[in-house]
Amino acid sequence: MVILQFLVVAAAFAVIDAVWLKVMNPFYRSHIGELLADKPNLGYAVAFYVLYIAGIVFFALRPTLDGGSWLMALGYGAALGAFAYVTYDLTNASTLKVWPLQLIIVDVIWGAVLTGLSTLVGWLVFHTRA
Repeated sequence: MVILQFLVVAAAFAVIDAVWLKVMNPFYRSHIGELLADKPNLGYAVAFYVLYIAGIVFFALRPTLDGGSWLMALGYGAALGAFAYVTYDLTNASTLKVWPLQLIIVDVIWGAVLTGLSTLVGWLVFHTRA
């Protein structure tokens, strides 16, 4: 069941994030374009997605399947996303020459929304099966 939960959350995460990255590409390019690679390193990208989605399943989805509500799933996911993305963004802001506050705010909100929605999708699919 955990593998199926992982796959469902991964599919939701991938679709939602792909739309975001496509729409927001100009925003990221205007703020940190000089830092962006011409092409992403797919090995690192896959490693991130696998580890992060496993984190969503174990720290947000599964606890809410044990008697939680859809709102709890959304909240746990959003909290996890905010914590993860703020860690990333504040680390970058403290170590890189260019990492603007506007980017931090947008990115942390996005992390909360993306992770919350991905967790919610998993909860909607599996809450009656738990």
